[in-house]
Amino acid sequence: MNFQSSITEIKGIGQKKAELLKKLNIETVADLINLYPRSYQDRRYITPISQLVPGNTYLVRAHIINIVNNKFSYGKKKTLKITADDGSGRMEAVFFNAGFMANAFTAGEEYLFYGRVNKGYANRLQMTHPEFSQAAKETLRGIIPVYPLTEGISQNEMRKWQRELNTYAENAEEFLPADIINRNNLCSYSYALSNIHFPKDEQKFKEARYRLVFDEMLQLQTGLLAIKKASSGKNNGIAFDKKIKTDDYIKSLPYPLTRAQQKAAGEIISDMESKNVMSRLVQGDVGSGKTAVAEIAMYKAVKCGFQTVLMAPTEILARQHFEGIKERFSAFGIRTGFLSGSVTKTQRETILEMIKTGSLDVIIGTHAIIQPDVKFKNLGLVITDEQHRFGVNHRMLLGQKGKNPDQIVMTATPIPRTLAVILYGDLDISVIDELPPGRQSITTKTVDETRRIDAYRFVKGQIEKGRQAYVVAPLIEDSDTINVRSAESVYDELHRFFSENTVALLHGEMKQKEKDDIMERFKNGKIDILVSTVVIEVGINVPNATVMVIENSERFGLAQLHQLRGRVGRGEHKSYCILINSSKSEIAAQRAEIMINTSDGFIIAEKDLELRGPGEFFGTRQHGVPDLKIANLVKHIDMLETVKKESLVILAEDPLLESEKYAGLKTKIIKTFNGNLNLKM
Repeated sequence: MNFQSSITEIKGIGQKKAELLKKLNIETVADLINLYPRSYQDRRYITPISQLVPGNTYLVRAHIINIVNNKFSYGKKKTLKITADDGSGRMEAVFFNAGFMANAFTAGEEYLFYGRVNKGYANRLQMTHPEFSQAAKETLRGIIPVYPLTEGISQNEMRKWQRELNTYAENAEEFLPADIINRNNLCSYSYALSNIHFPKDEQKFKEARYRLVFDEMLQLQTGLLAIKKASSGKNNGIAFDKKIKTDDYIKSLPYPLTRAQQKAAGEIISDMESKNVMSRLVQGDVGSGKTAVAEIAMYKAVKCGFQTVLMAPTEILARQHFEGIKERFSAFGIRTGFLSGSVTKTQRETILEMIKTGSLDVIIGTHAIIQPDVKFKNLGLVITDEQHRFGVNHRMLLGQKGKNPDQIVMTATPIPRTLAVILYGDLDISVIDELPPGRQSITTKTVDETRRIDAYRFVKGQIEKGRQAYVVAPLIEDSDTINVRSAESVYDELHRFFSENTVALLHGEMKQKEKDDIMERFKNGKIDILVSTVVIEVGINVPNATVMVIENSERFGLAQLHQLRGRVGRGEHKSYCILINSSKSEIAAQRAEIMINTSDGFIIAEKDLELRGPGEFFGTRQHGVPDLKIANLVKHIDMLETVKKESLVILAEDPLLESEKYAGLKTKIIKTFNGNLNLKM
């Protein structure tokens, strides 16, 4: 057996257990060893029974003096009561429906018990279903790992397998060069793997965790910086003509640029005019004017004789970009085209030919743009909108449509700058942190189920004033497993309550033509209330919509709530966001309070991270950015500078990690990015 062996080679793991472990992405010995504990229980110290305090958890060592199966139950359903004495006092260990466990204990033998203490009948001290083992074995004692599990796998099973693999962990091959280990005072990889599972003391645990956190952040940073190095490089990009100015286009925009927009546009134009390939993230809050900045760059590229492309994650957003940009660019003789999966075969063939011959200057669309048959005559600028919705490779595939085109990535998802440096380590960053004049402040209120009708009445009042409303639900249809209101059930209810108004339902599983028709009618004011899933999270601009109602708001992250709220407040009318909160939890209340008191997306993002942690904040897999198993992007942010310096040193010495020195690190990086790392490595 070795690190690449199937987990079925481990004693006790057959096909059934292997299928369950697959849910945790565990298929090999290496996968299992790299399943790190989520927490630990300190069971090093034994507490005398006389010192036990109900409500706390303890490790007790005592002799069994009595074993009783409850006479009022039968067979396996009998309640088993064990009375144990350690000389200082007595306690009971109680196991319900566990008559079959009687043979696991022997009167007179000494056992270890670990569990929460409570008071039972006649104020007797009890542990209910404690973990136990014979005292002589002591497998229950020490710093004990607690693992993330899936149904059908127990902690005892996982610990048993990890103990068996500890020998392999102790012999794990080192993959970092000695100079990096020495420079950063790191323990060996084998020491780290062994002590992250079963540390002998706190110091060994800290040393192990530090090494493994360092490893993850180094792999992430080196991979992202390698992408940047591979896609940029010196003196191999397009140097756009400095004589071509963008003043005429800027003057034509409906609003003057904010200082933040001017700064971002200046950074982009400066990048475009240099010989280096631009790779820049433009990050701005909802409604901050990122698209206007992108249009300035597109105008510059076209007037310099190049084609430019903008890729959006949904057809609704792509079409909205297309309609607005086409209208504004047509006055300057710029030809704009649209490409998505829903265009007809004939339309597609015509558009592809126009792109190939250069008859179109600007192409806007969805993933359809990165298909192999899309060939550009002279692509100079690539823009992806809502980058978090694409994989790392998507923008690289788009970039390969031209000869080292400049690239802009836009996102309205607020990410704290320090984290943006990590997640978009392959990009330079421009932040638009100022809203254009005229944007309305949005009043946010939270209500519980008892005040739902009040919320509906408020919406009714807005509609009577000629306004429109969104109502967003977390699911399309009712679920047997998740207790939340679906868009379909909300639609049915609102259809009855607002019988005199026009209510429509929109969700991602509808046909594109149907979705487009509904959105067109909503934009034109022919629909009063649009019930939807988060398909409307980005991109829809309806200035007359003044109310956003969010059902089961506790099911959404703060950043997502902020995105949804940003769909209103886009016109001249006062706007509102109503959060219908169905949870009584403290965190739900905290989150609602933050939304009521804060409109700054970056502050909201910070709070979201604090409350939920990076795993939930960013989702299961960051659309190309790999999951982190042990590093925490909030807690371990201080390590970023150290790791980034090491990454820069590594890539300066060996840009493609071709030497034997970095062979092990290269293998780790490729595995970390799980096939999303598009490098010649």
